[in-house]
Amino acid sequence: MSQVIKYVIKYKIDGETRWDFANLPDNSLEQAQAALKKIHGDDADKITDIKVSKAL
Repeated sequence: MSQVIKYVIKYKIDGETRWDFANLPDNSLEQAQAALKKIHGDDADKITDIKVSKAL
């Protein structure tokens, strides 16, 4: 079983900078996009400038 780690995802949606926390198996862009899709649903298509880093 893989270990999940808490990450912070910083991104822009409609030009506004936002951030959210997510428990992910790694810090890949694909994992972050999937987490943001769960949060924002169809609006996830408007998300740009995604950066993932380990939460403190």
